[in-house]
This record gives sequence, structure tokens and C-alpha cells, in this order.
Amino acid sequence: MTNHETPILEVVDAYKYYDLNTLTVFRRVREKVKAVRGISLSLLEGEALGLVGESGCGKSTLARLIVKLETPQKGTVLFRGRDIFAMSPSESKQTHRKIQLIFQNPFSALSPEMTIGAHVADALAIHHIAKGKAAIEERAKELLDTVGLGRGVYDTYPAHSSAGDLQMANIARALAPNPEILISDEGISVLDASEQAKILNLLMDLQDEFRLTYMIITHDLSVVRHICDRIVVMYLGKAVEIGDNASIFAASIHPYTKALIDSVPTVTKGLRGVGMRAIKGEVPSPIHLPPGCTFYPRCDLATDVCKEIEPELVEVMPGRRTACHHWQEVGQMAATN
Repeated sequence: MTNHETPILEVVDAYKYYDLNTLTVFRRVREKVKAVRGISLSLLEGEALGLVGESGCGKSTLARLIVKLETPQKGTVLFRGRDIFAMSPSESKQTHRKIQLIFQNPFSALSPEMTIGAHVADALAIHHIAKGKAAIEERAKELLDTVGLGRGVYDTYPAHSSAGDLQMANIARALAPNPEILISDEGISVLDASEQAKILNLLMDLQDEFRLTYMIITHDLSVVRHICDRIVVMYLGKAVEIGDNASIFAASIHPYTKALIDSVPTVTKGLRGVGMRAIKGEVPSPIHLPPGCTFYPRCDLATDVCKEIEPELVEVMPGRRTACHHWQEVGQMAATN
């Protein structure tokens, strides 16, 4: 159950830029890829938080910051109020156990030279969850049972399994250290529709059984609508709208969120070719960002103020935050559609 007053994890004004050296005819140019630009958000204990946006908006970079695969140039990440980048090695190892990442590609996430059971057993041994070969094997088989694969796959190799089964094995391995947070980084995007549904249902069952907190990173709004309590919409390294699931889908208050929702196919508007609209234009380069609001080149509501002043992410109503100069107009349009 969600504790709406207790953040288990907080991202505080985090920035992550990457150096890019470009060789031109005349000279070498050093530029910055602005992957994450001042993100602040909280993950409430027991909730499923959706992080959505097109490719290149910084979602995966943010996930890598949270699990310390990257270090921010500015800002930090707090786990239960503690700065994860200021922890001692022993504290950091304990925190790493509590925050597990499920990667996008199940084929590359598992070594083809190891059995599925060995992957799960290794995670148990590394984190000292079970001791002794027999105990480790038994616990690994229990986890394979838990995710629906069954004990019979313990000695099989990844090459003999489907993408969906491999992702279930990845989930079993992520559960091995007894985590509190699971981060799924596009964890079902390579799966077919039936496998996606199976994984989503599994995640919801596991959340209840293990009292997990989720961050679900995806470009697919139908995924977050199915599983998430709250949604963070990212665009070019920043959060542009944050709110609860029902409110965002009922009446979004940022034009980018509205465009994402309008582009989702449904039985009534997508599959019959009625009403579904692609988002206008292309995502600008994260190296050369537009001035002002970075979404204005693709926005039908853009005015001069949008081109000159980048809006701050502010709370405009209880539980709803947006970074848009014209959020009221957007909300009215979304409510009438």
C-alpha cells in the first residue's frame, strides 16, 4: 500500500551532461549533451511511479543516476533521506541491494554461457542472502516459481527461452537481494503484446506480495495507465508534468503530455484510424536546445513568452505540477476532448 507521506527515494535538482567532441574540417569542437537538466522528483513508498517520454528525453540517464551507474554534476539522490553519493562503501552496497534495475533487453542482460538458475543463484550469493550451495539453489528455484517460470528452467540456458521468459528470469534475479525498489527501464518494450500483459500482471502481483515500490520507465503511456499510481512526464532532460494517473489522463495540463496521450492508439480512435495524431515535429537536439520552453517548436499554443522564458515546474493545483505558461488553456482543451 502506498504511503503518500513518505518518500522512499528523492531526486534533488539532478544534472547530468556528457562531453561530446566533434571533429570538424577546421577544429575539434567540445559540446555538451544535456541529458538531465535539474530534475527533482519523489518516489513514495509502495507506489508505482511512471516516467514517460520519447526516446532521448533522459529517462534512462535518470535511472542510471539512481542506481549509481552515473554520477551527477550537480544535485543528488536520497534513499530514505540519505545521500547515496555520500555513503561509505559498506552503506552503498546495502543501498544497492535495495534498489534493483531491470534492463530493457532481456537477451543482453543474461549471459548465454550461464543457466537461468545460475544467474539467480549468483545474485543470492553475491548479496549473502543464502548460504551454502543447497540453500542458494533452493531459494533460486523458489524465486523462479514466484515469477511463474517454474523450477524446471533452473538448468536451462537463455538461448532456449522466449523474450518474455527471459525477462521473468531477470525479474527473479532482481528479487534475489530482497529489494525495496524495482526500476524497470523499458522492461517490456521488446516484448509482444501477450508477453507485455503477462509481465505487467506479474509486476502488480509481486508488488502486493513483496511490498515493492516501482519506477516504470517507458515511452508507452498505455503501460503506465495500466500499472502506475502517478506519472512524471519528461521532455529534453526535464520534468514537464507530474500528477496522479487519473488526473493526467482525464485532463493533462502540458501540451507535450496531451500530445503523447493523443498519439496513443485505442480501439475507438487508433485502430479505426479516427482521432489519433502523431506528435508534430522532431525532438530538438539535446546539444543545441531551443531558447525558452524547449517544447515550443512543436507546440500549437506557443507564444512569444514561450520562445523567451523557460517555464519552471510549479504546483498549479494540489498534486499537479507543470512547466507551461499556458497550462490552463491546455487543461481546458484536454477536458473537452
